[in-house]
Amino acid sequence: MSRLAACLLISIACLAACGEAEDTRPGQPVKQRQQAFKAMLRSFEPMGKMLRDQRYDADRFAALSTELAALRDAPWPHFGPDTLYPPSKATAAVWQRADDFERARLNFTGALDRLQAAAGSRDKAVIEPAYKAVYDSCQACHRDFRER
Repeated sequence: MSRLAACLLISIACLAACGEAEDTRPGQPVKQRQQAFKAMLRSFEPMGKMLRDQRYDADRFAALSTELAALRDAPWPHFGPDTLYPPSKATAAVWQRADDFERARLNFTGALDRLQAAAGSRDKAVIEPAYKAVYDSCQACHRDFRER
């Protein structure tokens, strides 16, 4: 085997081993909260795309809003003590500034409530600022409590 081929095989093996850390703790709280956030994104992102691409469908938007509202409480119980370990992307600020984190959570859930009410109106002009408020609450929490 040539030296180049051997180097290539070693490089590939090393890259394959560089995957994200797996949550091996009992109950997998980090994995649970990451999955909960990903499930919320599967409802939230299509809503934004619908608004951005001028393909607003009031019934589809309302259905996605209802899905998102049903998922809104799923990640929070998994931010328990001793859950700041890889593969977590949360920062220590979640626990060091617990009151601020709780305010951010309440801001998010309040914005979701307003979005769901707006979606019920079926009026895109009412929905757009409500969607932006949810988006902004996500960004603020990520800015303050998530690794970049």
